Amino acid sequence: MTLLARSLFVVGLALVAPFAVRAAEPLTATGVIHGDQNGGTISRHLYGHFAEHLGRCIYDGLWVGTDSKVPNTGGVRNDVIAALKNLKIPNLRWPGGCFADDYHWRDGIGPVDQRPQTINIHWGQEVETNAFGTHEFLALCELLGAEPYLAGNVGSGTPEEMRDWIEYLTFDGDSELANLRRKNGHEKPWRIEFFGVGNENWGCGGAMRPEYYADLYRRYAEFCRDLSGNRLTRVACGPNGNDGNWTRTVMERIGGRMQALSLHQYTLAAPWNSKRPATGFDEAAWFAIVRDSLAMEKTLDDTEAIMDKFDPQKRIGLFVDEWGTWYEAEPGTPGYALFQQNTLRDAMVAGLSLNIFHDHCERVRMANIAQVVNVLQAMILTEGDKMLLTPTYHVFEMYKVHQDATRLPLELKSPEYRHGDQAIPAVSASASRDKAGKVHVSLVNVHPTAAVTVTCELAGVAAKGATGRVLTGDKLDAHNTFTDLNAVTPREFAGAKVGNGSLTVELPAKSVVVLELAE
Repeated sequence: MTLLARSLFVVGLALVAPFAVRAAEPLTATGVIHGDQNGGTISRHLYGHFAEHLGRCIYDGLWVGTDSKVPNTGGVRNDVIAALKNLKIPNLRWPGGCFADDYHWRDGIGPVDQRPQTINIHWGQEVETNAFGTHEFLALCELLGAEPYLAGNVGSGTPEEMRDWIEYLTFDGDSELANLRRKNGHEKPWRIEFFGVGNENWGCGGAMRPEYYADLYRRYAEFCRDLSGNRLTRVACGPNGNDGNWTRTVMERIGGRMQALSLHQYTLAAPWNSKRPATGFDEAAWFAIVRDSLAMEKTLDDTEAIMDKFDPQKRIGLFVDEWGTWYEAEPGTPGYALFQQNTLRDAMVAGLSLNIFHDHCERVRMANIAQVVNVLQAMILTEGDKMLLTPTYHVFEMYKVHQDATRLPLELKSPEYRHGDQAIPAVSASASRDKAGKVHVSLVNVHPTAAVTVTCELAGVAAKGATGRVLTGDKLDAHNTFTDLNAVTPREFAGAKVGNGSLTVELPAKSVVVLELAE
């Protein structure tokens, strides 16, 4: 169990607590940052993203076409390129999602005007033009400096189709498929590391049982070969949330034939058929979403415990390649498009989730928030030629200092945030030291009305001062709009000080703070 997990038990994720804390009372948290310990590397790939052919994620969000009046590079919006590069986006997962297991890669290559129009059966039965295909996606990744993460079609495809896609992408020799790639405009093969052998095969990827999927994986993955020096990380479809039976069966039957196992978990706080609105909510809805986002900790603990039995050396990575909040679609938009507003509450979920991933970095080596533009907990929203950055975007931008840094174990005793008869920790925190030796501390206070004074002993950190930024808002559902782009944006934070070997932070209510300690 991680240090964060232990701190959660200290304050209690349970429904009972010894006393209720009034919002007017001063709250305090205490802890220790172990700068003299190595807690593992926080892979930059924990800050990954996801783009599916769904709603306006690809078309209008990323892709406008080369003849668009919206400024673009090769058909991709320039404003979106700049925004994502600013995040140091490490990887991008495509083409799905559910779309992946009905996607046939040959439909998306060759002259655009000769590509077939198909039906997106999962998302509104909309017509898919296939204007954005393999070459367009990989060109986007090159523009962003991001690693591509491809999801192969197991649900409706064949081993031959998957095998041919890999040859088309990665073979440098004189073969029919390599020459077809050259004919289509890309002389040299691409470097493809991450390759998913199916997606959500327990659901939209084929409604399979774990035993059946595991056998299919063994068959399909056998033809996913390393060609021309390219080395694949083959990702098996893992559980839907905390499904121990799926994890156990797949680990037992596939074992070392995979290099990673995926896991999908969304924050809903409601049944699938009764999702909550993204804005206009009360404190009960704030609490429910924040509380349920913390369930990621137990899911990771339980999944890792199963994986450890079959893979004690931790050779197989755990990829949380779909996560985030899921609400009702915005009024006036089709439900299948999954377009939702993004508020300060989502910033809380982002900060909490990233802190949890940091604490599990030994096994969790990739995470992909869903999705990058105009879908679910998006980084970016677009409307015609306009673009806005969401509160979640700003958390990712503030937290990018942790990418590929050394995690510093952080023990934290947090006060409770109580609502009704339930209680959760008010504060979450994480710390790391980057390659230049700078120490960064990220803190989240989910209490909607009470500030928290956080005091952390600095063990092995010779800090002389602290600077940072804060993200907060005036309302629980504070969010950015196309008429107010900066309602929720990071601002300079002066509420931290260092002295007598400790860090003291006056952490505002409903806020995310990231600090840099000057040594």
